[in-house]
Amino acid sequence: MAERSTAAVDVADNSDESSLTAQADQSTADGVAKNRERDTDSDEVQESTRTDGSGKTSPSELHSGHKLARRYRLEECVTRLDGFSSWRAVDEKLRRAVGVHILPADHSRARSVLAAARSSALLGDPRFVQVLDAVEENDLVYVVHEWLPDATEMTTLLASGPLEPYDAYQMVSQISSAMAAAHREGLAHLRLNPTAVLRTSTGQWRIRGLAVNAALRGIASDTPQRTDTEAIGALLYAALTQRWPYESDAYGLSGLPKDIGLIAPDQVRAGVHRGLSELSMRALVNDGATASRHESPCTTPEELVKAIGEMPRIRPPEPTFTAPPEYQRTSYQQGTYGRQAPRPGATQPVPTPPPPLQSRTGKALKWAVSALLIAALGLGSWQLADALMDQGGKNEDPGQTQTNDGDSGNKPAAPLKDIPINSVREFAPSGSGIQEDEVQLAVDGKTATAWVTPQYRGYANFGNLPQRREGSGLILDLGSVRNVSRVDIAMYRSGQTAELLAADADATAPSSLSDFSQRLTELSATGSSLHVELQKPIRTRYVLVHVTKLPEDGSADLFRGGISEVSIRG
Repeated sequence: MAERSTAAVDVADNSDESSLTAQADQSTADGVAKNRERDTDSDEVQESTRTDGSGKTSPSELHSGHKLARRYRLEECVTRLDGFSSWRAVDEKLRRAVGVHILPADHSRARSVLAAARSSALLGDPRFVQVLDAVEENDLVYVVHEWLPDATEMTTLLASGPLEPYDAYQMVSQISSAMAAAHREGLAHLRLNPTAVLRTSTGQWRIRGLAVNAALRGIASDTPQRTDTEAIGALLYAALTQRWPYESDAYGLSGLPKDIGLIAPDQVRAGVHRGLSELSMRALVNDGATASRHESPCTTPEELVKAIGEMPRIRPPEPTFTAPPEYQRTSYQQGTYGRQAPRPGATQPVPTPPPPLQSRTGKALKWAVSALLIAALGLGSWQLADALMDQGGKNEDPGQTQTNDGDSGNKPAAPLKDIPINSVREFAPSGSGIQEDEVQLAVDGKTATAWVTPQYRGYANFGNLPQRREGSGLILDLGSVRNVSRVDIAMYRSGQTAELLAADADATAPSSLSDFSQRLTELSATGSSLHVELQKPIRTRYVLVHVTKLPEDGSADLFRGGISEVSIRG
């Protein structure tokens, strides 16, 4: 692993893909360079005739409509920089938009560009914009990568203001997790900034230019993990404050005032989430800056992921519902559908109503209807009188007692009462729990606290781990056998597959699924809550909230669930 890491850093150090990355960085998700990157490299953006120090220039014959490998048709030049050019193109074979970075084959960084692109392509992590092809052909080196038409650059998102706490939390969580995975494979980014971070329409955050961005500019670092961690801290700082955490302006953001040093985000802007503010400072610790509350700095993405996991979870904001517009009553005008509209000012004749039934047939019909109505009224009166006589006979029976309370036989059911939960433990058939110290949070009367599972990777059924083949959940002990009529559960997150089961009245310390023989609900996907009200109460002491599958946790291959609150009535 150490050898691969060194090799990846060497690729980033010597790669000539810096200009390619610059071009990719300067393009927005839809291919139009609306917000050109504004940092120390912005002065380098020039026409293709400018050299990069090696005396090489970008090929002048490239133009819109040019095809590479008789497949990739160049559509629009997004950026020209230091002998490189970046293009929005079309893959005519697969009929999809792609991005292409192009440089001469004899460019001083051409070999490094190919090496960095191929190393990044081998990672295959969907959280990164994927390299699709890296080719040397006809005196050109070009790198083809994904083009995400539904994604938005972080620079564009911050142009309208800081991110909401939940969005900032999702961003730093997903970016940190992705970079930790990349560093485990020996790959560094070294130019992780707001132009390299995209948010898709589904809310997933993705990173472009892994290894390639640094290689394009010839950037190297003796401490690549520390460099990327500090960059993540700067991204979080910008997301919380809409300010760049250094004195110079960059990426469309204003820098901090001079001579005050690095101050915490919650001192820059009111209302910043305290936990996220501290997290950004822990990632940005360097050159004399100190983390708030004297917490240890995070120097690697892995440490940052661990610090995020120790934070109280930030919930998404409650959805806001707009009241529907007031109902407007419309009138139907008979006879106008499909007819020519009347001319303005023209007087329309009033239609004459049809004459009443005056014919012989009409009179016969009226008499028949009248006879039927009279017969129906007579039959109804006879049945009513018969019923009253029967009831009178019953009241005269000396063996019957008449009551006058007015509601005999229709007394309302007694209201349900809360059944206190004596104790709660984790359902762990394998004998090993996962978050046993947090189970009380599901019965503390607060929906803001919850029993939450760890984050599982790859599979929704608790990571497909053997010890979790029967899932997990909570076993609720009512202290004694009670009549249970209703169970209300607030789920930590929608989309969990769960069911409610109960043990027999004579069960003692049930621990396996077979011990819970009474089914209260079917196993199915749940929303934000799970409710069941039984027509007939059941007798039990133990209730099991059984969870078998977890919903996605910010990424298609990460899963997490839990239970916020449980109440039982009887």
